[in-house]
Amino acid sequence: MGDFITILLGLAPSFLLIGLGGLVRGRLSASVWLGLDKLNFEILFPALIFVAAASRPIAAPDLLTIGPAVWSIMLCGLFLGWWSRGFGPTSFLDFAGAWQTAWRFNTAIAFVAVGVAQQADAAVLAIAIGMAVPVANILAVSALSRGGNLGKLATVGKVLRNPFLIASVAGILVGVSGQNVPVLLMRPLNMLAQAAIPIALLSIGATMNWTALAKLDAFSGILNATKLVALPAIVLGFAKLFQLDGALISTLVVFAALPTASAAHVLASAFGADRKRVATIIAQSTLLSGITLPFWIFLS
Repeated sequence: MGDFITILLGLAPSFLLIGLGGLVRGRLSASVWLGLDKLNFEILFPALIFVAAASRPIAAPDLLTIGPAVWSIMLCGLFLGWWSRGFGPTSFLDFAGAWQTAWRFNTAIAFVAVGVAQQADAAVLAIAIGMAVPVANILAVSALSRGGNLGKLATVGKVLRNPFLIASVAGILVGVSGQNVPVLLMRPLNMLAQAAIPIALLSIGATMNWTALAKLDAFSGILNATKLVALPAIVLGFAKLFQLDGALISTLVVFAALPTASAAHVLASAFGADRKRVATIIAQSTLLSGITLPFWIFLS
């Protein structure tokens, strides 16, 4: 019980920052919050991901373990999330916009959670994110491409230009090489990385629909249950079955238990899907993770 209380206390400041964002959102215009999201997406979080991946040597065989593991987790989310099809919108495009929430993940909360989980490793998480980002985007783009507004070349280019992908690949390459980034370059990157999480958490709170839980129905319930309950349960069950433990398993449980990506509605909107429905599910996932995430961290 003491460990669980420690986990709650470790996560509390982050969820309080989300709450603070909700309280102060009226003090800044919507365009400012969107600008902060853009800053985080383009600069701050790429710096955080790069620093986490490049900060220590990475054994090449680890990539062959972590990559297939996170891809399997996301594919489980894709298949389990499909069961919501009969409860959702009749338009496949609108369904696909919401369907992606079953396998995408919130990077900001990921680094908060991994810092609280005793056995989890931030470097392993950075590798997991690096391996997961392109696949998560490819799956989402493939689902949304039916009736989407972007052509195939444009969507492929969008995936390849994703700053998270570029930063994670660069960080992984540095880690695998065993070389150290010069201090003159690493110090400003560290400064940017330290700013990423608090700004992201404030922005999540400021742009989130705090009444979203009142709109929870069978469709969103299945998607949220898939992301927040089924995926970490599958990882933990697999680990128990094969008697696996350690930093990798703990990190994978945390990864599987994360709420969905806070920007999933942006991609849905780009293809013409129902943006508001996706934003509601994102808010539900974030709010519900305040209950489910500490539980899975405790079990990991």
